[in-house]
Amino acid sequence: MPLPYNILREHYYAYLLLERGLSENTRAAYMTDLDRLAAWLPDADTIGAATVADIAAFVQSVFELGVAARSQARILSGIKSFFRFLVMDGMRDDDPASQVDAPAIGRHLPEVLTVDEIDAMIAAIDLDSPTGRRNRAIIEVLYGSGLRVSELCTLEQRRVYLQEQFLVVQGKGSKERMVPLSDEAADQIELYLATRDVVPKPGEEDFLFLNRRGAHLTRVMVFYIVRDLAAAAGIRKTISPHTLRHSFATHLLEGGANLRAIQQMLGHESIGTTEIYLHLDSSHLREEILLHHPRNKGRKKL
Repeated sequence: MPLPYNILREHYYAYLLLERGLSENTRAAYMTDLDRLAAWLPDADTIGAATVADIAAFVQSVFELGVAARSQARILSGIKSFFRFLVMDGMRDDDPASQVDAPAIGRHLPEVLTVDEIDAMIAAIDLDSPTGRRNRAIIEVLYGSGLRVSELCTLEQRRVYLQEQFLVVQGKGSKERMVPLSDEAADQIELYLATRDVVPKPGEEDFLFLNRRGAHLTRVMVFYIVRDLAAAAGIRKTISPHTLRHSFATHLLEGGANLRAIQQMLGHESIGTTEIYLHLDSSHLREEILLHHPRNKGRKKL
């Protein structure tokens, strides 16, 4: 007799937490996807016995609601994870979700800032303001090390090695990685710490970047810092902290950095995620081919 949905749900959640080690946000998304399928079925307790036709019809119903292709793919990803769990745990012999294809998603090329635009943002910072030194250090770390905004917000002082010039950050799935720290970023962090006059709140003492009340910064706060500096610099692009991460990777590629090295610095699990920067840098790569490929030697550039 199949297990009731609420029991299956508990087992699956424990698997995501204890065995997969997924972040809280990812776990919540997967559970929402599962609940959505359970609510769609005539009887939630039959979810463990769902067929290929059931899952395909569910995905079609999501499509008919006008959900974007990227969101459809994410929902199906959560459903696929659940049925893989059932097979792995011996509750099913087959995986019906594996036979349902995700919708095609066009590749989105992220916005990128030029070096001049980043310099303009830095020039817009009022270093005499109470948060000036902090904001300068934030921009240098986001652009100089390519951190995710969540990694920046949770960065601890003890994991910042100014003399050796590297950071240890905790990325997706609680995976740690070492990231080089630029000379400028190291200098700005040192200046920020030397002039920081905020008393950390209890429990917030370890965090590097604090707000004026002594608590660590939130992702929303960093978003506003970056957005306001871009506006002050006269930049009309739609940007976020992630734009600085994209710019970091793109400028490294333009400078000749190896794609695998960029993958490691960004903490991408798949090289395919990093390869998007090849599309951004196509003109630079074309120049390299024209310059160095033996078939092009001696020919004039078109």
